[in-house]
Amino acid sequence: MIILGVDPGLTRCGVGVIEAGAHRRLSFIHVDVVRSSPDTSQDLRLLAIYNGLVDKIERFAPDTVSIERVFAQSNHNTVLGTAQAAGLAMLAAAQRGIPVALHTPTESKLAITGNGKAEKPQMERMVARILGLNEPPTPADAADALAIAICHALRPQGALQGGEREQHLTAAQRQWALAAQRSKRRHGTDRGM
Repeated sequence: MIILGVDPGLTRCGVGVIEAGAHRRLSFIHVDVVRSSPDTSQDLRLLAIYNGLVDKIERFAPDTVSIERVFAQSNHNTVLGTAQAAGLAMLAAAQRGIPVALHTPTESKLAITGNGKAEKPQMERMVARILGLNEPPTPADAADALAIAICHALRPQGALQGGEREQHLTAAQRQWALAAQRSKRRHGTDRGM
């Protein structure tokens, strides 16, 4: 399964592509950042991000697009641009009939490190280790995009429904599943999970 991860942003939109093989073996395929200039009007910036995302989707033909879920920050302009970029990624995938998954940064941290409060350097090192890279990808947006793709690949499938599946999960995956369940209960939905 090819997974294209997106760390949405209006200035820098991270894109990471991995392959999830048998026994959750993950392989690095591609990482990049789609950029738009802050000196350009908003509509043209959105067009640049959209065109860049479409190019990546068409080039790598992913089975799933995994996007970092936008969360509220104190800077409303940043949240707006991030939400718009996430929407563009969802649109580009939907137009091609590709399923979309949304994952929070906490879910990503839990899936990769087992710690929902892991710092960026730890995440970047673990992304490199998981994918067999000699060094963490740069810039941070690129590493975050790969982390979102890895998160989707490692997500527990039916983990808390009992039975044999739960026995085959790592401790980090069990924590991830518990956090995902708590989040669903808190928000009253499981859309995008």
